[in-house]
Amino acid sequence: MNLRSMDLNLLVALDALLAERNVTRAARRLSLGQPATSAALRRLRRIFDDPLLIRRGRVMELTPLAQALVAPLSEVMRGIDGLLSIRPEFDPSSDARSFTVMASDYVTLILLRPLLARLETVAPNVRVSLFPIALPFRAMLTRGEVDLVLYPIEVEPELRAFPHRPLFTDRHVCTVWNQHPEVGDEITLDMLARLPYLAYTCVDRSSWLEAELDAAGVKVRQEVSTASFVVSPLIQRGTRLVALVQERLSADGAPG
Repeated sequence: MNLRSMDLNLLVALDALLAERNVTRAARRLSLGQPATSAALRRLRRIFDDPLLIRRGRVMELTPLAQALVAPLSEVMRGIDGLLSIRPEFDPSSDARSFTVMASDYVTLILLRPLLARLETVAPNVRVSLFPIALPFRAMLTRGEVDLVLYPIEVEPELRAFPHRPLFTDRHVCTVWNQHPEVGDEITLDMLARLPYLAYTCVDRSSWLEAELDAAGVKVRQEVSTASFVVSPLIQRGTRLVALVQERLSADGAPG
């Protein structure tokens, strides 16, 4: 028997059969049906030219050859498990990997900008490619074309199928130009409904932010729209526009 011509999955079946000495129990251990496990035993018997398991009354016993296989097979299985568990160590000070990250301009400014500054010190050889949120990011994650997507899972519940964790939270606040002729320190719902509104538009759907306003019964006069939260404060300067912007962004020093 040549190793190249052997189905190595049979070694897993052989390990279970030798340990359980019972086709039914081995099938449960392998999460296989009994017919498939019986078929594996038949193939193993042909390969080793030995019955391996023989019935003695109500029990199955190992043949002398099968007994001789137990120890070396166990060592082989441990070696394969160790091989599959090998992972390269990550040393940020010397690693030279390249990572592809997809994020909105808001997340890039608030979260990734300080990260990139830190990488210059702790991981000087690591390269990061930043891309805006694109329509096929779920497929790109599946194909391994992007390493990390930073996106609200509440907006895209299908992302729960991927490994994920919360990074930070934020809330939306109402913003206007700091010299707005009609708004002082406070803004009312009446003002929000009456003043021209700067809307946020998503790449592939109607804005969830404006959908939340509609659900709350707040009607706005949309006169301008943008696909970028970051430019909203810049657009508002010198205008009567009112907008809803993330609080972290509004406090990040953008001109008002």
